[in-house]
Amino acid sequence: MSYTIKQWQAEERPREKLLAQGCGSLTAAELIAVLIRSGSASRTAVDTARDLLALADYNLTTLSRLSCEQLQAVPGVGQAKALAVIAAAELGRRIAAESGTVLPAITSAEQAAAIAIPLLKGLPHEECWVLFLSSNHRLLGKERLSQGDDASTHIDTKRLAKRALEKQAGGVILIHNHPSGNPKPGEADVRVTEQVRKALHYFDIDLIDHLVVAGNNYFSFYDKNR
Repeated sequence: MSYTIKQWQAEERPREKLLAQGCGSLTAAELIAVLIRSGSASRTAVDTARDLLALADYNLTTLSRLSCEQLQAVPGVGQAKALAVIAAAELGRRIAAESGTVLPAITSAEQAAAIAIPLLKGLPHEECWVLFLSSNHRLLGKERLSQGDDASTHIDTKRLAKRALEKQAGGVILIHNHPSGNPKPGEADVRVTEQVRKALHYFDIDLIDHLVVAGNNYFSFYDKNR
């Protein structure tokens, strides 16, 4: 015999459990169940959440990378439930990214990566971001320049230079990701790095580094050329 969540004891229902005991008391499946709110005629929200985790081999990072269409392959998961999971994953990335901006100054590739990795880790497509730095390498801000597909993204050097001038930046750190998981730059990455360096130099703005992020790993052009 199967039971609906409403037939469970109050302390076992995910939402009631969250209210009474806090988020830390919930399993990953129960947290996802709160997000998707309901299951199907034959499966509870928790059952459906477990099915979503199984689809991602019980790995939350893998789950955060799945597309709306992939999530909807789970019975009982429609577009609204899939979008709720995707939105939650994006919020998690943004929260992690905000926590990295407390650095007073960026003087190494490692410090830049601490900001870059939370922004780009787990994305199924390429994005290009830029960190704007003052003349003494203090972080003035960060901004996404472009978003591409799973293999490339366009870098608009004119827009980059314009935004750097508006922020009165003395230098910038260019960042983009490789969804493939390999941070090694390709020929196009090397070519673009040189193009950006030359374009910014015209305005007396330094290209301090270009990071290629892949998961928790990264490649630094600055470190390579030291």
